[in-house]
Amino acid sequence: MKINKTSRTAQYMALFRALETNRRADDRLFTDPFAINFLNGGLALMTKASKIPFLRKLISTIIQRRIPGAFSSGLARTKYIDDLLQKTIHDGVQQVMILGAGFDTRGLRLDFLKSIPVIEIDHPNTSNFKMETFKNRIGALPKNIIYHQIDFNKQSLDELAEQSNFDFTKPATVIWEGVTNYLTTGAIDKTFSFIARFPKSSYVIFTYVHQNVLTNPGSFLGGEKLLDDLEKIEERWTFGFLPDELSDYLKKFDLTLLEDLGATEYRNNYLPNRSEKGYEFYRVALAKK
Repeated sequence: MKINKTSRTAQYMALFRALETNRRADDRLFTDPFAINFLNGGLALMTKASKIPFLRKLISTIIQRRIPGAFSSGLARTKYIDDLLQKTIHDGVQQVMILGAGFDTRGLRLDFLKSIPVIEIDHPNTSNFKMETFKNRIGALPKNIIYHQIDFNKQSLDELAEQSNFDFTKPATVIWEGVTNYLTTGAIDKTFSFIARFPKSSYVIFTYVHQNVLTNPGSFLGGEKLLDDLEKIEERWTFGFLPDELSDYLKKFDLTLLEDLGATEYRNNYLPNRSEKGYEFYRVALAKK
């Protein structure tokens, strides 16, 4: 990973979680005390400044102007996936796998995962950076998290599974957040085939973008600016689903679609009293085998 380049979106998500953590206890969706550890100096300073109310409002305005729609949608998406994950754990899931884990800290910050094995899979550079950050900032690696590294240009998930002796006998929840929109159709198919190797009563929670944002970005709030910005940093989006077609697609992998909410819906569910407008094209889906 080119840490100053390909981690740009991961840094922004970590920033959003860190800013949310600094809100009043009675006015925040979640806490993530670890997110600030992944921020560069300027973003870390911004996070600390956000404890002052008028600066927090100014920071929110700046973020909204720079990446319209991302802030509130990212926060609501984080909480929504947390809640979906907790439901699957209550349903008997015995392990969690996070594909393209980036700076995700769920294995640390969610108490209900403390006794659940969490398997993180990511590019070696991303994974190494994350592990070094934990060692340097909190003193040790989390005991319940297992880190696996893969270069998708050289190895497949199935090859990694064989090499690492993944357990496909225990029900799992696979989290696949913020990744599908960067892949090809073939890569999407192969990943769902891999997920389908887990037994019945396993789940997958994944995000995707509405396919129409790729062809008509102006029809969605913030769509045109976002795609232009992604083009400049060479993080182009390449894939989207049409929501009406998702259920039939998943059936090919013996997966049943249980939930599929757009950003407007989950933002309204979790942030009904905040005025920030947000993305409309991002979606979160939950499917069960």
